[in-house]
Amino acid sequence: MSALIFITHPEVKVDAARSVTDWELSETGCARAEGFARSTLLANVTSIWASEERKAQQTADYIARQTGVPLQTDSNLGENDRTATGFLPPPEFEAAADEFFSNPDTAFRGWETARAAQGRIENAVRGIAAHHETGDLAIVSHGAVGTLLYCAFKGLPINRAYDQPSQGHYWTADLSDLKPRHHWILI
Repeated sequence: MSALIFITHPEVKVDAARSVTDWELSETGCARAEGFARSTLLANVTSIWASEERKAQQTADYIARQTGVPLQTDSNLGENDRTATGFLPPPEFEAAADEFFSNPDTAFRGWETARAAQGRIENAVRGIAAHHETGDLAIVSHGAVGTLLYCAFKGLPINRAYDQPSQGHYWTADLSDLKPRHHWILI
């Protein structure tokens, strides 16, 4: 049975002077993405999609080079829109992320709401999956929207308890029903 493999980018170079969407993978993140791209898990991938954000595209590019499958992008696979606040230092960001998940219908300081981000990522993935023909489908995106998608496909309420424990994880689902087979696994 063909699978959806939902992958999040690994560690990034945090740069408060640049837009978060332009952040690159760190040296560690590059090594992890390159190693994961050689995983037998990806042996049957026939389609690769990624967020338009640089760190997701870099991660997906490692997979594309290893598999020989062209990379496609979709802006709707992007992380929740946090441009209203710009960069937040880690402790402040973690508190903001807690609020984002705890109050899914409220825009934290102008952020996209969790409910809106969930609908956007779910519609994007369902649309891509509906047009996928054979083999496995790899989608490279981000942690928060990956968690929102996981909750939607599992029929769970939005809750940060289902979030990945750190950057660079994946979960898989059968393409026939898009039900996740397992929780996050480290890439």
